[in-house]
Amino acid sequence: MLSELIQESLKQCIHQISVSLGTPAVSQVTVELEQPANAEHGDYSSNIAMQLARTLRKAPNAIAEMIVSELQASGSVNGLLMRIEVAAPGFINMYMDWQAWAQTRDTFALPRNTGGKVIVEHTSVNPNKSMHIGHLRNSCIGDALVRMLRHTGYSVEVHNYVDDLGNQLADTVVGLLNIPLAGEHVRFGDYCWDIYAEINKAYAQKPETVQKRTEILHALEEGHGNTAWIGNLVAGQIVKEHVEEMRNFGIEYDLLVWESHILKEGFWSSAFDLLSQTEVFVQEHEGKLAGCWILKQPAGDHAMPDTGEEHQKDKVLVRSNGILTYTAKDIAYHLWKFGLLGKDLSYSEFNSGLWTTGMTGQTLPFGQADKVVNVIDYRQEYPQAMVKQALKALGFTRQADSLHHVSYGVVSLSPASAAGLGIDTSGGKSSYAMSGRHGIGIKVTELVRLMEDMIESTRADKNGLSSRLIATAAIRYYLLRFNLGTEIVFDFKQAMEISGNTGVYLMYAYARAQRVLSKGGAAAEGNSTGAVSGSGTGAVSGSGTGAVSGSGGDAVSEKIKLPLFPPQLEAAELALLRQLSLWQDTLYTASQELTPNTICNYAHGLASLFNHFYSSCPILKGGEASIAFRLWLTRCFTGTLGEALDVLGLPKPDRM
Repeated sequence: MLSELIQESLKQCIHQISVSLGTPAVSQVTVELEQPANAEHGDYSSNIAMQLARTLRKAPNAIAEMIVSELQASGSVNGLLMRIEVAAPGFINMYMDWQAWAQTRDTFALPRNTGGKVIVEHTSVNPNKSMHIGHLRNSCIGDALVRMLRHTGYSVEVHNYVDDLGNQLADTVVGLLNIPLAGEHVRFGDYCWDIYAEINKAYAQKPETVQKRTEILHALEEGHGNTAWIGNLVAGQIVKEHVEEMRNFGIEYDLLVWESHILKEGFWSSAFDLLSQTEVFVQEHEGKLAGCWILKQPAGDHAMPDTGEEHQKDKVLVRSNGILTYTAKDIAYHLWKFGLLGKDLSYSEFNSGLWTTGMTGQTLPFGQADKVVNVIDYRQEYPQAMVKQALKALGFTRQADSLHHVSYGVVSLSPASAAGLGIDTSGGKSSYAMSGRHGIGIKVTELVRLMEDMIESTRADKNGLSSRLIATAAIRYYLLRFNLGTEIVFDFKQAMEISGNTGVYLMYAYARAQRVLSKGGAAAEGNSTGAVSGSGTGAVSGSGTGAVSGSGGDAVSEKIKLPLFPPQLEAAELALLRQLSLWQDTLYTASQELTPNTICNYAHGLASLFNHFYSSCPILKGGEASIAFRLWLTRCFTGTLGEALDVLGLPKPDRM
């Protein structure tokens, strides 16, 4: 990557300077680079000289001059930099030779993963009713992470965990067996949505009826008899509906993992045996946890405060009545994910391309992960920490360090959106939380249908993308663009705006660029696959050929003659080039930090700069050299934005 090349060159220069001065070696120093907002201050800038002033016992300006001299003498980046300047009190400002940048391929190779196999678990919605928009945020984040990791060379296996032994499914079964309900329902999950709300009303009115949940839970765990079969049928149908819903958003899975199979195959029994050999897994014999098997916190560890039964410092894994907690089953599941149990499941096809665990079936190479990423909302931080603690207690420190919880904020509805759904907003709240127990919220299918209808009724040109595709893309992007920790207040109209940081805005920019290329005679078959900085293979491949190589190295490369750059770039041209040069760094950083919103911010900035370039620099007017350069720049834009849209799971339209 470009920034990595510059950083490594600076590190080598610093090491040489420290040796020549006879000071302690500082080659391990972290060199931070930034791209100044004002291009007059350079395309890249570093304040490393100021950081080294105390270590090298010299003024920052003097250190900066020494670094620049060493950098120029080394020649490591001379071909890419037009000039390097020192600015008080010690900044090193570097100005790119953009023609050389465009011709240089190897400089931009994205580091390929050597970390092995990653399992990403996402969605994992309780199979007791239809999905709502809060569940959808999980799925969109998870799928974007999968795409990011695959683009950066990881081998990724995608799991959807089905909690078919949990309270929520038990409640729905209790409702189906005890609550009479009639009405118009298109899908079984929608019917169960209402059943689930009704049984929770019944629990509130007659608290003693909650005992029925415990009875059903026992029956589900035992796994045989009428009740267990009813639970299987309910969960199976609803999971089928969930999978179909997600496919409409371009979200796919490799494996459905059923909690009941984890128990039936003896995963928990094996995990119990392993944990029993540690000092932190014990059975309590007195107090409020008498009879429970608990995972004790290490002495002196106060990371988990004692805040009640669900989040107490010593975590209950097996209740006194013998029922396992979610965390116990999750520990067993993660031991299997990392290949630490010595057991495996059987697998059969759920539908084309999607496998499911079962009691019979084939032996397939699922699991055995080197790294695990779990997308679960912030309310599950405590159970996730307990899984890590269990791995460490068992001596699996490397695996514990390779377990990553991607936490995110929940989704609520804006007052306008809530009112549009018939929710009482007379209380004047700033947002309205969704609650499956109370039947409040918007189902994913209803949301898509509502937004599709709104788009269809307002668009003049209906020859481009379908209104449904625009709706799903708009929803998906809205749920991805916020920082993960942000609680989203979803607003229908904001998600569909054609300006600002929205998916619709990005797709319009892409379609606009494609029209320009078509008019300019530069469009050719496959023109949306090239990327100015393709993952893993380099970007503009070079030495005068200017081939734009495709994402991940698997797209068809297309040769385009690299034009001669103008002697003086227009401000809008330079700004667009600078943003294009950041793509690989951005993608790599986002894949390491597991932050899809980083890609959203980059793509929005890129689209905004292209639209400014489009309006201020007539692409198809002027001299032949100017037109050739601006068409090339437009082509680089479509390649890079197209790759960003791929990562985010959005369409790349030729026409909106």
